Amino acid sequence: MGFTAPERVTMLRIYPVILEVLRELRPVLRRIELRDKDLARQLRRCSVSIALNVAEGMYSRGGNRGARYHSALGSARETLACLEAAEACGYIAAADAALCERLRRVVGTLVKLVAA
Repeated sequence: MGFTAPERVTMLRIYPVILEVLRELRPVLRRIELRDKDLARQLRRCSVSIALNVAEGMYSRGGNRGARYHSALGSARETLACLEAAEACGYIAAADAALCERLRRVVGTLVKLVAA
């Protein structure tokens, strides 16, 4: 058995955007947590799941890659839903427009990756 070099992996351009979304969510999470610890926990889990699944997908092959991106897409949409729910419940004022636009960009990119 010989050693084979790992496949060349290209980082998706959307990955740094996902990390920026996580940074921008920190103060929002703190505000939500003051009113609803469960919703804050759910938002934290689903938002981090986007990054983890995309990172795993970048290093996966075949159907596993698509499955990871599909999971990331669901988590991205769930993240948006958590923000919408927090606003509807009065835990936060309207979510930051730039943050929501970045999240929609992530969703759009993941939709394209899943469909490919």
